[in-house]
Amino acid sequence: MSVKTHLPVGAEAVRDKGWWLANRFLILRRVSQLSFLSLFLLGPWFGIWWVKGNLSGSMTFNILPLTDPFIALQSMAAGHWPELTALIGALIVGVAYALIGGRVYCAWVCPINPVTDAASWLHRKLDLPKGWQPKRGTRYFMLAMVLVVSGLTGTIAWEVVNPISMLHRGLIFGMGFAWAFVVGVFLFDLLLARRGWCGHLCPVGAFYGLLGQTSVLRVTADKREACDDCMDCFAVCPEMHVITPALRGKDADTPLILSPDCTNCGRCIDVCAVDVFHFTHRFDETPAPGRVRTRSNPAPKVGKAA
Repeated sequence: MSVKTHLPVGAEAVRDKGWWLANRFLILRRVSQLSFLSLFLLGPWFGIWWVKGNLSGSMTFNILPLTDPFIALQSMAAGHWPELTALIGALIVGVAYALIGGRVYCAWVCPINPVTDAASWLHRKLDLPKGWQPKRGTRYFMLAMVLVVSGLTGTIAWEVVNPISMLHRGLIFGMGFAWAFVVGVFLFDLLLARRGWCGHLCPVGAFYGLLGQTSVLRVTADKREACDDCMDCFAVCPEMHVITPALRGKDADTPLILSPDCTNCGRCIDVCAVDVFHFTHRFDETPAPGRVRTRSNPAPKVGKAA
């Protein structure tokens, strides 16, 4: 909730910018996620095989191979060298995410993201405590363990319990027990650990974060001097710790959000009523003065002595 106005999160942005500008990246993300999922379901549901496969590995129009590089890495750890087509597909996907931002996958492609976003929204509405918060390094431990288990068992270990794959298989063959995994992720984020799955545990997010450490696409707080401390950006950010260095920085500090944990979801851009945030590239050197007004040093009120 906004400290300044006590309005619900995002309400100031809707009031000042209009509903579309206050929700555009959220809507575009949902369209993107639904579009990717629909492409994979066209074949099984309607016999239109533009894309064969799933997010783990696919062939588009019988020409373009795409392979999840995390799947390829597990396969190699298990002692099964992927075929050339799969390796080419992994290289294509890996280079794309390395350039645009690894965790763009989490915000714009992953079908579990709407589930965790819904849990976060309800958590905020119910004003629940944040609960158990695993250390952020836990997901890297999970990543390492997946590779170790793959090596020890000779299998692509994560696919056995991967909620993304479970959801996809459930939509094709009937959800059945797959619902338990999806509902489990929702309840975990809602009741046990706020933003816990994507932010602390998921090894897929950890892998793509490492992949996109030097990616080009970035969010910048280039208008940070206009920040009014409403805190809405922190409320909606799935990785709120990435905002502070850019937003609270001094004149000499970069306004770019450079943390690989950033998902480039654009929600901070949506909900900021004073347009502090924008998409840009990592080479952007636009001057960004540090903030002058803060809660500890507010602007003098009109009609009052400074």
